[in-house]
This record gives sequence, structure tokens and C-alpha cells, in this order.
Amino acid sequence: VLAGMAAHSMVDLHDPITGGYGLLLAALAHQVGWPVVRGGSARLAAALVDRFVSLGGVAETGQQVKDLSDLPQARVILLDLTPAQLLAVAGDRLPGGYARQLRRYRYGPGVFKLDWALSGPVPWKDPAVAQAATVHLGGTLAQIAAGEAEVAAGRHPERPYVLTVQPCVADPSRAPAGRHVLWAYCHVPNSSTVDMTTAIEDQIERFAPGFRDVILARAVHDTVAMQQHDPNIIGGDIAGGHSGFVQFVKRPTLSLHPWATPLSGVYLCSASTPPGAAVHGMGGYHAARLALSRLR
Repeated sequence: VLAGMAAHSMVDLHDPITGGYGLLLAALAHQVGWPVVRGGSARLAAALVDRFVSLGGVAETGQQVKDLSDLPQARVILLDLTPAQLLAVAGDRLPGGYARQLRRYRYGPGVFKLDWALSGPVPWKDPAVAQAATVHLGGTLAQIAAGEAEVAAGRHPERPYVLTVQPCVADPSRAPAGRHVLWAYCHVPNSSTVDMTTAIEDQIERFAPGFRDVILARAVHDTVAMQQHDPNIIGGDIAGGHSGFVQFVKRPTLSLHPWATPLSGVYLCSASTPPGAAVHGMGGYHAARLALSRLR
């Protein structure tokens, strides 16, 4: 039941470098586990903002930036955007060659996500699974690879690979006493509008018979809803772009300094830059270091 092969790579497991993703995820799981933020993941963002403000920064939200001219004058601008949004806010300021490369940037598969309110814990066949906050559901390696290959080919697998999180295992405050919450997603072709609710719940039920009996309510998010929630999630792609070999090194363009744009003082710091998607924040780290080195 447990596997860490395709959680974030979102590519056919037969493609180059996918073994590296699996190795990295397994190493991180052994080193630090799969952390759950007590009180909800929004508290992590709030803590980062508090730290920023304590250092003299000012955080302003609720203001949509449609053009770079909407931003105040600054020597350095860091954009947590994908190439599509950079093209939109920069307009005709970008050189033609660079803009063409951004237009050729490829987005990967999307995700179909479900959130549940449960009357009790998930009734896993294996009691040990109930102790894991993050559960990777897919069956055998061959079944996982087959499901991901279906998505890579533009199809919807009957038995999708499902990443499931039961945060109450680590943080009971996420739900009222005796109740639980659960969320999960599976990969789907980019911009898919197919409802994968039944397929995902069938997969969970496969390893936890009686799961549907504990569902009190569910919220459904297809790729369209995901992009509406966050415009960076193009077609439901939570990885900021296809994670195959070419865009592992050409992200978003082939450059010794891919975080820099041709515009003076403007940098990209999103998952569309090296080292790619994950919760490591390294795109921002490298963009900031490059900006500081050029200021000096």
C-alpha cells in the first residue's frame, strides 16, 4: 500500500530521472518524515510572514498584480510566478527570444483533489497505516507505474495512484473530538474536467473497507477549481511545470542563472525554476542569493 515513487514527479515512471525523485522522497521521509503543521498549514505561512515583518518587511495581500507597473519602485522584484504569468505581467517588455522560450514551456499533469470530514478514523485493513499522516496508495509497483503511465498518455486511470493525508494522526486539533479530516489527490491529464471522486474513493476503499461509511461531507476540486484557487496552478499542475528531463535542466530556460529574467532587477523564484517543485523553497533561496550578489 505504501509507496513514495510518484508523489510529486507526475511523470511516467519509465522516463529518465524518475528514480531520482523516488530516492529523494524516500531519503527525506527517513530523515525528517512527512511533517504536519499543528493547527493547519496556514500557520506556517503566517509564521514566515511574522518573521519577515519582524525584520522590517511589509506584507500586503489582496492586491492583484496584472502588470509590473502595479508594483512599487524597487531595485529587486522577485516573482513567484510560472512562465505564463510572467508573460502576462511583463507584456512586451520581454525580449522576443526569451518570450518565445517561455511560451514553449510545458506544463505537466494536473491533480484532482478531495477533502473529507469523517465521523471517525479511516478503517485501514492494516492498523499500522492508521499511524501514518501521509499514505501513498497504489498497490504494487507495477500498478502504480501503470496508473501514472495512463496519466502521462492523457488518459484517466481506473485505479489511480492516490496521495492521502490524515492530519489528525499528528494533530487532533484539526477536527472536533472523535472526528477526523482527510484529503487526497490523484494525477489527471492537464486541464481535465473528469470527476475522479469515485475512482479515488474506490482506491481508498480497496485498502480501507467501509471508508465510505465514515464520510460526513466532501469537497471536490478538479483542475479548473485548482487553477481558480491559485492561478499558478496551470491546468491543475501543482508542480509549476512538467518535471521531465528536459525541463529539469531547462527551467524555464537553459541558463547558468535561470532565476534571472532579461529585465533588470526582476527575478523568478517559483517552482518553475531549479530545483523544481516541492516545499523546500530553494527556488526563492537561489533567486534571492543571485539578486543579492548582483546588487553588490
